[in-house]
Amino acid sequence: MTTIDQRIVRYGELKPCKTAFIDAHTPGSDRKENFTIIGGGVSESPDQHVHIRDTPGFNIGAAGQPPNCRNSLHSHTTAEVFFVLKGRWRFFWGRYGTSGEFVAEEGDIFNIPTGIFRGFENIGTDYGMIMAILGGDDAGGGVTWAPQVIEEARDHGLILGENGVLYDSKKGQTLPHDVSPMPVLTEEQLKAFPEVPVQEVVRDYVARYWDLMALAAKAPAKVIGPNGLLKDRPGFDVDFLTRGSVPAQMVTPDRHTVLMPMRGHWKLTLEGYENVLNPGDTCLINPGEAYALEPAMTGEASLYRVTSTDDPAGATWTGK
Repeated sequence: MTTIDQRIVRYGELKPCKTAFIDAHTPGSDRKENFTIIGGGVSESPDQHVHIRDTPGFNIGAAGQPPNCRNSLHSHTTAEVFFVLKGRWRFFWGRYGTSGEFVAEEGDIFNIPTGIFRGFENIGTDYGMIMAILGGDDAGGGVTWAPQVIEEARDHGLILGENGVLYDSKKGQTLPHDVSPMPVLTEEQLKAFPEVPVQEVVRDYVARYWDLMALAAKAPAKVIGPNGLLKDRPGFDVDFLTRGSVPAQMVTPDRHTVLMPMRGHWKLTLEGYENVLNPGDTCLINPGEAYALEPAMTGEASLYRVTSTDDPAGATWTGK
């Protein structure tokens, strides 16, 4: 087995965790699945499988949910970027999830502002999947749940310790004697979480798939970065490539690069080795590894490419 084989995670081989978060027993959220592909992600469960533990400065994960299943309101201190791989999703935000919402279709990407409560729901007719890019090597260090989420979870047997670990009373688990429950935010603390208008979110943080297809018709489209369509410096850049914009020659990155196909099948050539990447697959390429990409078949072809940067993971960059 070549080393690159060990750094390709196939969509069909993803291993889900159904107890990853505090709302795993809460009705309406109890059927969701969490996937950690690169890095430990934000899971609160010791049962979470991690496909590739070493991180390139950011984490890659995914959320899978059946129709009418939602992920409860929470906040991050580093980037949380989603693109829709399968299905139709409603994203909502604010203290009670009522500040704004929009519907994301397949291929759309959402760079969610840090420091706001956000949630999402599969409103399609089939199992849906959204792929995630999380800022920082320790993306799990900055997740905060809305107070009502913690209270509802407690009513259904799950308690989150201040150590970030879940304890399930339905399995006979209790908090260790030296661990207190995760404190609920006070009303004063909640004032630090803004209610961002929907116009601002959709304008500055959402990019639509078919717009990106047009923008990347002849050259890769810069999606997230200081000069991207969605301006930010989260510790990684995101580009969008199509059949017409993928470089014909070998590319040798000087930083960690992650390839995430959206549509079509992509032939990857890396130092004499060939393989095919399919929608939902994730491939980690190390600095100094020369590679080339080309669509392996006719038809629609698109791919998100994530590259690490020197920018520290943290709050959403406003250009100041």
